[in-house]
Amino acid sequence: MEFCTISGGRFKLDGGSMFGIVPKPLWEKIAPADERNRIHNDTNCLLVRMGDKLLLVDTGYGTKMSEKERDIYAMTGSTILESLALIGVRATDIDIVVLSHLHFDHAGGATVTDLEGHLYPAFPRARYFVQRGEWEDALSGYVTMTTTYREENYLPLKEHGMLTLLDGDGEICPGLRVRITGGHTRHHQMVVFESDRETVVYAGDILPMTTHMRAPYNMGYDLFPYDTMTQKIKLLEQASEKGWTVVYDHDPNLTAGRIVAEGKDRYRVEKREWE
Repeated sequence: MEFCTISGGRFKLDGGSMFGIVPKPLWEKIAPADERNRIHNDTNCLLVRMGDKLLLVDTGYGTKMSEKERDIYAMTGSTILESLALIGVRATDIDIVVLSHLHFDHAGGATVTDLEGHLYPAFPRARYFVQRGEWEDALSGYVTMTTTYREENYLPLKEHGMLTLLDGDGEICPGLRVRITGGHTRHHQMVVFESDRETVVYAGDILPMTTHMRAPYNMGYDLFPYDTMTQKIKLLEQASEKGWTVVYDHDPNLTAGRIVAEGKDRYRVEKREWE
């Protein structure tokens, strides 16, 4: 397997929301905020070559946000299609897209619009994979979810017959499996790549940044924060014990690394060599 982290766009989110119950005097030491209390985020997607297949995990926020929204979130940098093009990868080269969940900053790049405003899957040859429960929650219309679940990001996948709904933990193909973590959303999933040489884990939003590696440091956006915390602790323990590489989906400074335990609830990251 060959791995590469690739940006789906940079943006900013409210620092208080990114750190939940942690007081600002603590979190601002490790993530300084701007004049609007926002901190830097990236949308670190994962590109993987498995034999003759090319896989993508998450897609960033895409190109469909309004100018007002782009200002609110201070969106800059290349979108996923632009970032792929910079390394010579075309949209038609992607065979499989796995979405950790369907929030706009992870699934927004899954679809695009043409000049007439029609929506299409961004990767026209790919099969898209997401948890069935996540799909159902995204379509539920719950008022607490409507700002981050946007139907234009995922309905075209089903309309074009390119969507596979998963029912829990399982293998997508040899060497690639998913595991439901819950926490951030009810059916948020972690994506795991395994070979004889190594294990690489796309943790998604249960461990969005290296600044979130301590147990209480969780996002206010998490629907089930206790589940996030317990799943994160489990991941940190397993990853440090087994030498896994973990991808940090929102860290603007370090996208992937091996986790090293330094004591109770204390970990550090050794930067991944592919960066």
